[in-house]
Amino acid sequence: MIKNDTINTLRKWHDFRLKIIIEGMIVGLFAGILVVCYRYLLQKSFEFSQNMYSFQLKHYWMIPIWFIGLIIGGWFVGKLVKKEPMISGSGIPQIEGILSDKLYMNWWKVILGKFLGGIICIGAGLSLGREGPSIQMGAAAGQGFSRLFKRVKLEEKHLITCGASAGLAAAFNAPISGLIFALEEVHKNFSPVVMSSALAASLTADYISKEFFGLKPVFNFKQINPIPLDKYVFLIVLGIIVGLLGIVFNKALLKTQDIYTKLKWLPSEAKIIVAFIIAGILGLVLPEVLGGGHELISLIVNTPFSIRVLLLILFVKFLFTMVSYGSSAPGGIFLPLLAIGALIGAVYGKAINYLFGFSQDYVVNFVILAMAGYFTAIVKAPITGCILITEMTGSFSHLLSVGLVCLTAYIVVYALNSKPIYEALLERILNKGSIQIKDGKDTKVIIETPILMGSMLDGKKIKEFKWPSYCLVVGIKRGETEIIPNGDTKMQSGDYLVVLSNEKNAAKIRECLSKAGESVYLQ
Repeated sequence: MIKNDTINTLRKWHDFRLKIIIEGMIVGLFAGILVVCYRYLLQKSFEFSQNMYSFQLKHYWMIPIWFIGLIIGGWFVGKLVKKEPMISGSGIPQIEGILSDKLYMNWWKVILGKFLGGIICIGAGLSLGREGPSIQMGAAAGQGFSRLFKRVKLEEKHLITCGASAGLAAAFNAPISGLIFALEEVHKNFSPVVMSSALAASLTADYISKEFFGLKPVFNFKQINPIPLDKYVFLIVLGIIVGLLGIVFNKALLKTQDIYTKLKWLPSEAKIIVAFIIAGILGLVLPEVLGGGHELISLIVNTPFSIRVLLLILFVKFLFTMVSYGSSAPGGIFLPLLAIGALIGAVYGKAINYLFGFSQDYVVNFVILAMAGYFTAIVKAPITGCILITEMTGSFSHLLSVGLVCLTAYIVVYALNSKPIYEALLERILNKGSIQIKDGKDTKVIIETPILMGSMLDGKKIKEFKWPSYCLVVGIKRGETEIIPNGDTKMQSGDYLVVLSNEKNAAKIRECLSKAGESVYLQ
């Protein structure tokens, strides 16, 4: 039986690489439809809450009724999260845990819980985004397709990745960002198989999204004039600022989770109520900070706020995002962090206008640049940051300046050894143990890992490396050539090792091989 399972796994590996593109398109179709429905209902629920706050300011008797509704809604979402912990937060760390064989997900429970919980949270006005849930629900759709059609584990992981890419593409009308996010953040390496299948899924989902929401980018800014090259020193300073503030964001987010954890006297399902009540208060006094931040970004660009007002909104939006996400409510941080980055950029643009006479015409540029740099500093994914902002704004005129700010921010966080937020959140999930850890089955799985220049494997023969137990090197992909290795086969940088293992030991083997294949200069 074990022999047949091994042969079947290897046969599937060689047969599925063309088929996975077609399956990726099917997953992209379902994920796209799911995320489009989610986006539409989020938009309607947020519009409802905005109208309710306007109504309360004219009819004060409605305020206590609304707060009672918020408490009930918060309690209900808390019960959902307690029943299915995988729907808490953005869902991106959970997907990374699943793909690294560390976590388990029940796909249909995640879709139902995340969909319903996200709509209620955004309807209440929490400072959460749609992209995290969209990515997780897309990934769950990929897993559902795999389970319903009884695909092997190798195929399932690619379909989960396809769904995650499609989810981001449909959430932001950004298909290339969905692909790059899968490569840079989820897998953290370049794989031709992942690239082709994820691209097929992203393009399909983006087509569905644009068919419903139109062809315009998410942020339809007016004509943007490029910043003169002799002013690029200001961009380096901005990159340093958003890099440092990105580190503050990560530390504050983790600290907020610690504070919630210490509230032992408060039942876990009641902690989300805290964020709901604060949302109710802010909805009456400062409604600009409610929701993910899409409307806020447009408001910043089109309204001549003073620096004091921008700083006030920035401070409150930052704290409210901490309170919202720290409560474990279902929702992402992409949009909130982009809104915070936009506020930082607007403050910076107005500040250098006041101090150095820099033209106010470039404030919109700094809003865009700060969003990309702030995203890079927090997620530690500079390429995704550049491409995402370019696709969301629909303008390539600022690509050089965006790249400079993102690179500067990345250098800052790398020099200060700041961990990517999703990696830090995944570690907390695993240490906390509130989510079901992957059960150790003896199913055979294929692990594909790259060899980088200067790594421990670069230039060595197969027999010269001490391989972990329970793994077998069954193939080496070198460009378009597939090599069946033996002990004397020499490994080279740029190769992809194809390793056979069992599911029980896959996580440890994947981690060991990843370290062995990573350049010693990057360790």
